Amino acid sequence: MADPLTYRTLAGPVVASIEERRSIFLCWLRRAEDEPTARAIVEEARETHWDARHHCSAFVLGADGATVRSNDDGEPAGTAGAPMLEALTRSGLTEVVAVVTRWFGGTLLGTGGLARAYADAVRAALDEALVTGLVLTRERVRAVDVRVGHDLAGRLEHDLRARGVGIDGVRYAEQVTLRIQWPLSRAGALEDLLAELTSGQAHVIPGTESEDWLDLPQ
Repeated sequence: MADPLTYRTLAGPVVASIEERRSIFLCWLRRAEDEPTARAIVEEARETHWDARHHCSAFVLGADGATVRSNDDGEPAGTAGAPMLEALTRSGLTEVVAVVTRWFGGTLLGTGGLARAYADAVRAALDEALVTGLVLTRERVRAVDVRVGHDLAGRLEHDLRARGVGIDGVRYAEQVTLRIQWPLSRAGALEDLLAELTSGQAHVIPGTESEDWLDLPQ
């Protein structure tokens, strides 16, 4: 399978809760780029809500969403982590961790009731993320330094941004160096566009090229 050129994730943390027969299910939804970060978020929830018995978790990691984990944290097997993970994977988001903290309300919910409640808590947080505009798209880019004269730098930066090309930094010396983020999904070469915009006066600096991810405007 080819590596994805785009994926969707969170722009910021989300909190949502539901109540089921007086039991409270509080979901933390956070962005996490690797497994240690995801596990640290689980531990943060455990320390923050120390008075709750269960802190169940699920996360989906990697641009392709290939790394998945879930944990029932003492709930009956399959009643918490698995339904939480299913809710996450159905959302299409990745690099995201969900932690659902449960405070027992005195009434047993049964395995089916628990599974629905844990999944519903994650879905409530996902809905909140969409409503509040906290879902973003990231795009794979070719990052490279481009050198141009001072007389053309401002116009080149403006024209590139107008075409949706990211500029990650500008350095000034005898000439101006722009760190350009060119989407890999676009047909055509960056060099051709630079030649068009500057009549051949802007040049890619050899040896500066790398690949990275760019957060697209929301």
